[in-house]
Parts: sequence; structure tokens; C-alpha cells
Amino acid sequence: MRKIRYVTNQLNTMSHDEIIQYRETKLLNQVKYSYRNSEFYQKKFKEIGVQPQEIRSIDDFRKLPILMDKEQERQSQAESMERFGHPFGMHLCCSPDDVVMTATTSGTTGIPTFTYTLAQHDLNNISSAVSYMMEYGRVSPGDRLLFNHALGIYATSAVLPGIRKAGVLPIDVDVRAGTAAILQYAKLTKPTAAMMTPSLAEHLIQKSPEISGTEVRDLQLSALFTVGEIAIGIPEVKQKIEDAYNCRVYDWIGPLAGTLAFSCDSDEYHGMHCVTPDFDLYPYDLVDPETKKPIDIVDGVIGEAVYSSLDKKAVPMLRMGSGDIVQVLTKECPGCGFKGLRVKVIGRSDDMLIVKGVNVYPAAIKKVINTFIPEVTGEIRIVLEQAPPRVEPPLKVKVEYGYGVDSGRLPYLEEIIKRALSQEVRVNPEIIWCSPGTLEKSLAKTPVFEKNYHA
Repeated sequence: MRKIRYVTNQLNTMSHDEIIQYRETKLLNQVKYSYRNSEFYQKKFKEIGVQPQEIRSIDDFRKLPILMDKEQERQSQAESMERFGHPFGMHLCCSPDDVVMTATTSGTTGIPTFTYTLAQHDLNNISSAVSYMMEYGRVSPGDRLLFNHALGIYATSAVLPGIRKAGVLPIDVDVRAGTAAILQYAKLTKPTAAMMTPSLAEHLIQKSPEISGTEVRDLQLSALFTVGEIAIGIPEVKQKIEDAYNCRVYDWIGPLAGTLAFSCDSDEYHGMHCVTPDFDLYPYDLVDPETKKPIDIVDGVIGEAVYSSLDKKAVPMLRMGSGDIVQVLTKECPGCGFKGLRVKVIGRSDDMLIVKGVNVYPAAIKKVINTFIPEVTGEIRIVLEQAPPRVEPPLKVKVEYGYGVDSGRLPYLEEIIKRALSQEVRVNPEIIWCSPGTLEKSLAKTPVFEKNYHA
């Protein structure tokens, strides 16, 4: 089993305590840089009554309140557009002329934010990390990689320079071109590896025989990198995709183009290994999702991740509330021996439902239901009759039964699924059976909610 290492070589010779001290020094320098170069952070520190020089440690820093969230980022962006004619926000710490790449969130929940705004230094950092991920996945110089995300202004485009830095040629086919185009270019270019969402990977498993007359294993990929959804951390989903493609699937995450983390070359999923602890404090800073108070970082702890840049020139984020609920693993990886922090994404705080006083994450429901594959397909929709988070019981869950499952078995299957959900998630839902293939799978991220209310 190949051990994952840190991207920055000097970290690989440091002890745990030395790495913490190194990160602390970088954090204090980042705070001073951000304060010196950003009117946004000058105002923030004035509001909370703290001067940068009063912050002497990571612990001091973690005691600060959340300094930014998505809404404040949008406000910062609106102000910079009005005053200076650029959309990068009042937290921009370099000249707009020094921005070499910008990419946005999808904007599905509001005005897009240019979160992925990079100076050359920032782009070099994330590109080095992506290049190492290619190397670990045995994608070599001269290889081709099928890249199936939304292209152009969207966040995933920020990884393309890193793929090229590795000497790998991206075959970037916009996911919006559709399934037939993706399969056609895959056939023409014969890529060694591919990048896409888990939803698209599963969609191609189903559609490839219909459209091209071949199975996805005929692509002969050696590696598949997936991002954007909680899927590969579910054993049944990981096994389904790896069996279908006959290659290793790597789960990866790159929030804010800062920290890069990815799973190791293990049959069992051990979380995403944070290989750039010198780029961002993540996932060393967790807060309680409701109180926003810091949570001690111990093995297995769960909380809301807070992002804080350690080496950002363009738009450093300091104590940015992410809404991402994660589990942090601090012990050595049992698969590859990596000694750094690992992370598993649990869900989004804004996806959380409250059913009879119990906090319920959709991913937890999906994880339990997936244990019943192949008697179910794994596709579900949670039906909401009113705006979340509160749900009037029972929680309604649409579930596709598996291909070839006799309808006479469904009552028993419903009973054991409900029992499992009651034990694991503490919810007793109403199961609504759907025939296989009726819950449409998205080419990007498949929605988990079916909303039967007017926002």
C-alpha cells in the first residue's frame, strides 16, 4: 500500500508538534497580511475589538467569532463592485491586476461569489497539490484525463492547470454537453483516468451500454477521481463504481482552492487525507453548528468546518463558516499509514432536518439505505412538504427498489429498512417505493430533496 505524503516536502520530515508550530507561524503571518491589505478585515477586527498582534496562537485565533460566511462574502463582493468595479470583494488583498484566475460557485442559492480568486502564488500552490494527486493516482506525464465538470467560470476549472502541471492532457468535455458527447470523446481519446461527480459516474454505468453498446470498464481507466457529493464514503457506492469501472476511485475535496485532500489507495474508505496543511487551517478548526463555539479536535470529532487561509495572496479567508459538517480523524491511517489529519464529509448544515427533535442528515439516510443494495438501487429522494429544517413526521423518503425485486417482497424490505433507520439515524420514515430508474440521476450533483412547497 502506497503511503500518501504531504505536498510540501519539508513537512514530511517534521514531527506532529513541529507541523503545528509551522502552521501557527503561517497563520499569524496570514492574519497580519490580511489586516494590512484589506479594508474588510480591518473593519472586522475593529468590530470584535481585537488587534492582530493580540493573536499569539492557533488557540487564540479559534476563540474569535466567525468573521465571514456566504452572505457576508456576497456583501463584500457587492461593495467592491460598487466602489472599485471588480467582483472579488473587499477582502481582496492584492491588486485586481494580479488576479490570474477566478472561478465562482454555481449561484444556485443566490448571486455567484468569486470565491476561487487566485493570484499566481495561490494558483501555483493548488496546482502543485493537484499535480501530486495525479501522481498518487498513477496518472503519469503523457497520459490523458477525461474531465467532465462544468467548464468556464465554475470552481472545478481551477484544477485544470494542476492537471497540466502534472504533464497530463485534460480532455475537458463540459458535463452540460450530455452523456453521448462524453462517451464519444472518451472513445476517441482513450483517456487513462477521469474526473467527474459520483452521480455522473453512476449515470454512465447505466447509460453506456444503451448509448455506445459498451460497458464503462471498456474505457480501461486506471483511476477515477470524484468530487462534490457524499458517495465514495458509502462502502456500497464505492464498491459499485470500482467494480463497474474496474479501477480505483479516489474521493477528493478542494475547498476554497486551499486545502486539498483525497482518499488513499485502499479497498476500505479511510477518509480524505489532508495533504496541504500549510495552505489552510482546515480541518483543524471545527465549531458547533448551532452555537459556533470551538470544538476540541480529537479523533472522530464531528462539527462544522471553519476555513482559514495560511498562505493566500488574493482572497484569504479568515474564520469563514462553511456550513460543511465533517468528521476529523487524527490517528494514523490504517490503510496507508498517513499520519496527518483525515476528513469525512457528513453533510451540510443547511441540509439538516429536524424530525421530532432529532437532527437528521440526508447523507446518513442514504448511507443506511445503500446497505440494502442490490434490493434497492441506492437512489432516494426525501420529500419535503414545507421549508426545512423542521419536518412534520413522518419523514417521507422515496426509494427505488432493485431491478428484479418482486413486489411481494417490498413490505418486508420496508420493515427492515425502517428498523435500520430507526436504529442508526433515530428516524422512523414513511417509505414510498419507486420502480428502478424513475428517480432521475443528474449529470452533475443529484438532488436529495423533492420540494413540494413554494419557497
